[in-house]
Amino acid sequence: MADNIIELRHISKVYSDNGFKAVDDFNLEVKRGEFVTFLGPSGCGKTTTLRMIAGFEMPTSGEILLNGEDISQLPANKRPINTVFQRYALFPHMNIYDNIAFGLKLKKLPKEEIRKKVKRVLDMVDLEGFENRKISTLSGGQQQRIAIALVNEPEILMLDEPLGALDLKMRQEMQIELKHMHDELGITFIYVTHDQEEALTMSDKIVVLSEGRIQQIGTPEDIYNEPQNAFVADFIGESNIFKGIMTGHMKVRFCGGEFIGMDDVAEGTLVDVVVRPEDVIITKPEDGIVEGEVVSVIFKGMHYEVTVESGKYEMVIRTTKCYSVGERIGMKLEPDGIHIMLAEDHTTSFVTNINSDYTLDFNGKVINCDLTKVIPKSSMKDNVLVDENNEAVDIAKLKVMVSIQPYDIRMSDNVDEGLVSGHIINLIYKGDHYSYVVRTEYGHDLIVDDEYLWNMDDAVGLIMPEDKMKFQLKK
Repeated sequence: MADNIIELRHISKVYSDNGFKAVDDFNLEVKRGEFVTFLGPSGCGKTTTLRMIAGFEMPTSGEILLNGEDISQLPANKRPINTVFQRYALFPHMNIYDNIAFGLKLKKLPKEEIRKKVKRVLDMVDLEGFENRKISTLSGGQQQRIAIALVNEPEILMLDEPLGALDLKMRQEMQIELKHMHDELGITFIYVTHDQEEALTMSDKIVVLSEGRIQQIGTPEDIYNEPQNAFVADFIGESNIFKGIMTGHMKVRFCGGEFIGMDDVAEGTLVDVVVRPEDVIITKPEDGIVEGEVVSVIFKGMHYEVTVESGKYEMVIRTTKCYSVGERIGMKLEPDGIHIMLAEDHTTSFVTNINSDYTLDFNGKVINCDLTKVIPKSSMKDNVLVDENNEAVDIAKLKVMVSIQPYDIRMSDNVDEGLVSGHIINLIYKGDHYSYVVRTEYGHDLIVDDEYLWNMDDAVGLIMPEDKMKFQLKK
């Protein structure tokens, strides 16, 4: 018998009414007995993919193989697959025994065999002795256990956010129970969720999706420790993500300091650097590679979440020691606490405040911006920025992220010219241009591309044309 029970080959789903592509070139192999989780935000295509496997939706293109046979066009009732949804599909007029026995009776199994099977699944979900209870007398958690018990012995059990309606404590208990049921039944589970903890807790394999495409497939450990791109790093757990540049063998500069890592990437390569909050080591200010000021401390029960500002950078740290807001600390990292990814986007970004005249403020310099194109459903009325209810927008609570490409920034030897000044701390020749790292007067490292050769430590002004800038609200 083949190891793979399900294979999806180049599956796509495009809705004909609006042309929306919900799933794009989805390829996956699911081994027999595996617990596979589709993980991603709302609208990423995870439920659509599950429905295509179950037979509730037909793919626009591609193949779905079950035990090597193409079932892409096979109706749902012909597939040996059961699906459990967030809303419990139970018969309210039947007791618990009859709900569980319903599918077995349709198979015309002997009464004694049905009785044994019902008793077995009730024992498994810890509801023995509840056979004659009405469905309406059960709690939400108990009803979900019964819904899962209705598996009717399929080859594959599909679960579409089955714990979404439960409270936190019940969800955590049901995660353990589901994993136990999977181990007991020995059948293949395909699970859909947007909850990272659920995925990391229960899965053998996680498929991370975004906008209909697979971002990464791997074990929970691989997904958490070795994210393949910034989306995965940001979506799975908590991450500090910085733009950086490789400055030598295993050396990377980010967050205003140079660190030793474990990734051998060519010098001069622009990278995204992922640092998990629990990997940051707090030191005395003079002992850290970088130092900063504590701006926020939140007690999380088992640990404190400490936010530190270092120049224009912000680092979130998880620690068991309490620090005070305003305290100066140092920060360093072990090499295995630094994860390097090739940069997908080389954009230079910085945060600005909004002035009373609706211009943007960046360290005392003014940037002109049409805020009605930045703040959704806003407009200008009598020279006042108002929302959709014609109420004045509270700009004091808002910040705007400004982005510009490295090749749109021009360097000048007049440090007073431009939006900000700094000095060159690194330069790499890229064949047709030089890529510079400029440390600004505020401790922010910016990437600048220029065809001309400048010298290390040159003081420069950075000219950033407003028509090359992009603006969005800071989340």
